[in-house]
This record gives sequence, structure tokens and C-alpha cells, in this order.
Amino acid sequence: MTNDPTLLTLTEARELLDRRAISARELTDAFLARIEATAALNSFVSVSPERARADADAADRRIAEGGDVPQLCGIPVGVKDIILTEGIRTTAGSRILESFEAPYDATVSARLRQAGAVLVGKLNCDEFAMGSSNENSAFGACLNPWDRTRVPGGSSGGSAAAVAARQCIVSLGTDTGGSIRQPAAFCGVTGLKPTYGRVSRYGVIAFASSLDQVGPLGRDVRDTAALLSVIAGHDPLDSTSVDREVPDFLAGGGNLDGLRVGMPREYFGDGLDAEVRDAVEAAAKTIEQGGAKIEEISLPHTQYAIATYYLIATAEASSNLARYDGTRYGLRCGEDDGLIDMYRETRGTGFGSEVKRRIMLGTHALSSGYYDAYYLKAQKVRTLIRGDFEAAFEKCDVVLGPVTPEPAFALGAKTSDPLQMYLNDIFTISVNLAGLPGLSLPCGSTGGGLPIGFQLIGKPFDESSVLRAGLGYQEATDWHTKLAPEGGGR
Repeated sequence: MTNDPTLLTLTEARELLDRRAISARELTDAFLARIEATAALNSFVSVSPERARADADAADRRIAEGGDVPQLCGIPVGVKDIILTEGIRTTAGSRILESFEAPYDATVSARLRQAGAVLVGKLNCDEFAMGSSNENSAFGACLNPWDRTRVPGGSSGGSAAAVAARQCIVSLGTDTGGSIRQPAAFCGVTGLKPTYGRVSRYGVIAFASSLDQVGPLGRDVRDTAALLSVIAGHDPLDSTSVDREVPDFLAGGGNLDGLRVGMPREYFGDGLDAEVRDAVEAAAKTIEQGGAKIEEISLPHTQYAIATYYLIATAEASSNLARYDGTRYGLRCGEDDGLIDMYRETRGTGFGSEVKRRIMLGTHALSSGYYDAYYLKAQKVRTLIRGDFEAAFEKCDVVLGPVTPEPAFALGAKTSDPLQMYLNDIFTISVNLAGLPGLSLPCGSTGGGLPIGFQLIGKPFDESSVLRAGLGYQEATDWHTKLAPEGGGR
């Protein structure tokens, strides 16, 4: 056993817990100490040591009783602060919900509790999950554990940074346009955006309801698949939850023999950083050497994905965030000045600049005279993007490509230019528009030591194929075992 329990993967921790070589309480105390020691990363909005130790003690009693112990029992987990947790505040990274404490658990939170997981705290994120760098959080930017002058990605920056910094073993994030996969790539961890409908959204604060999906992040594919197995499955409380059986996602192991892999030519154009290109192409070569068949494919409507996404997502955000009016919950300002002034002051004070920008864009796209020209047309293009993938999957089992056009960029580098920030999502957004599963895995590093990731995209509800392909890749490589340097690199 390692002298530092925070170095353990979920699989390793489970084996030690089951053998009683370590207790859940000891494991939890080690991670709580690690969170305190690396607090400068600002990956947590709220740490819950009392709840965590109570969860750990309950897990130890459950393990002592014997019988069938769930894989997550006693495992320290962090949850993105956009997912409701009874007894712990949920802010969505916004001042408007700074003191909000939900009276119930989100379905995914409840499933973690039922599985005996240890909740160590709530993880930093861009406000209402709107961002690609975690710089939009009302509670300060989260820092990249590999280099504290760089962003961890967004919006689930805290979820990726916490796993990379060994502050929890696995975590939950949400992915609306790449918000799990991009931070996973920037922080050198493994993250999965499941098929839309695979995981319940009940109790998850909404950004764009037709795009949002909860997913797992971990050090490797096995850990990520284990967490997915707990949170996946039909939920009658969520009308978009699909009633499909949850399979053994890694049945058959990481066999790559005969796997048909498509590489979209549109993903390897001039805008792709050279180091990212080389690392992703090397990953494809490794998968090919494992027995897969690689061929070039086309996703011709990729160039329209950014515009399509930022019409649909902002329109849905405009609708979803209308509930924050100072009346029912959250922040209230100017209540003595009349209803309209209360709305104006509450939202003006409570919402950050990026959230305000997206609300205004979405309201404009839905307004009379512009609905057909913008929102309706975007929905038609969304159908074309989905059709691109359907055609591609007639030729291949999974699609392979980069996650981001470049490695993690410097803090503040793109905050003054929203369009440049939005373009960072060019390779991830189409997956959400089409409702597909996408897996981000580390596959290299830059000359400066920053992680590089690639993604595998699968057919609807075929998380098994992307996870098995990812497992095959990780069995042949060791990028997922690399650890962020102590002190954040510089």
C-alpha cells in the first residue's frame, strides 16, 4: 500500500477498503488534508468535512457488516456546485445563489449517497456552467494544478482540477458544450459526457435543458466507468431520462481488434495547435496498432456548430434563468423600490457579465421577428449536424479527434474576447447538439509540460464502445498515470 492514500485510484482504494488495509475514515481524512494543503487551487466552493467524516463512518460500518459492498462505498467524491445536495449549499458559481441550500438531493447525489460514497465538497465552476475556463465563477477562478498561471478549463474546472490535484478520487461534472471533456483534457484526467438521457438531470440547475448532461471524471477509464455505473439509469422524476438498461460498460475489457475508428478531416485543419495534432495522431496510431481500423471521415457541418450552439444554448438559458427574480429563492435586492426595480437590481447584482451576455443573446434570438431567423434555423442546422454523425457511424464504431484546438491557455488570455473563448469549444459542441457520448482521455503533453487530451465519440447509448476503446488505449499507454507537479508547476 502506498504511504499516500491520495495516490490511489478508485480500483486500488476499493481493494484496500475491502481488505480492511485502510478504513474509509482514514482515506477521507487523507483527502480532506490534501484539500486543505492545496486550497490555493480554489477548486472547491464548499468543503464539507463533517458530512464527509459521517459518510466515511457509515461506509466503514457497511463494509464491516460484509456482504455485497458497492464499488463507491467509502470513496471520496466531489460534486460540481450546480448539482443539488441536501444540507450543503449549491451556488451554481453565482452570487444570486450564494446562500442557497436545497431541501433535497439531485437524483445523482442521492445515488451517490445510496452507494455509500463520501461527499467531500462542492466543486467550483463557471457561473451557471457558462464558460470554458472557470474564470466566470463568482467565487474566483479555479487554477490548473499543472500550472497555476493557466486555466483548468470550464465549466467543470473544479471537477477536473480536484481529481488532477488528488483532492478526491472521482468527481461529477456537467457537460453542455464540452464542460467535462475540455477540463479533463486541460487537467490530464479522464472525463465522460454520457448520451443525453442516460443520466438524470433532476436536481441539476439548468443552463440549456436540451444539452445539459451529468457525467463522471476520474484518473482513468475504469474509475470513470465505475462512477457512471452508479449515476446512470432511468429516473421517473426527469422526463428526458431514457428507460434503458445500464450495461456493464467495460464488459470484454479493452479489446481494440476490429474496432472501426473514424477521424473527421474537419477536426484537423489549420486552426489546430501542432503539439495537439501530433499527440492526437499518435493516440490514433496506438489504437491502430492495437488492432483498430482507422479511416478518414467527414462531418461537413462542423463549421456551423459554434453559431448553432450559441443560439440554442443562450435561448434555453434565457428561459431557464428567468426564474431568478428575487421572489422565490436566492438573492433579493431593491424590494422596497417596486417589482420591476427589484427584478433589475436582483439580476444586475446577482448575475455576472457572461451570464448577462448569454441571457441577452438568448432573449434576442427568441424575440418576435427574430425567432425564425435565428432559433428555428439553428434547430434545423442541429438536425444536419446530427445527420453528419449518423452517416459517419455507418462507416465507423467511434469517432476520434482532438478535444480542444490548443492546450490550457493563460488566465485572462481570452476573457476580453468572448468569441475567441467560444471557439475553444469547436470540437466538443457538436457532440452535445447530437446528444452523443464523448470520452476525453490524456494522450500527451506539450514541451512546457501541459496535458493534451483526445476524445472518442460514440453512437447514442453506446458508452460501452468509447469506454472499452479508451481502456484499450490506456492499457497500452501511461499518460493517465502522470501526476500534476506539487506546487502547480510554477
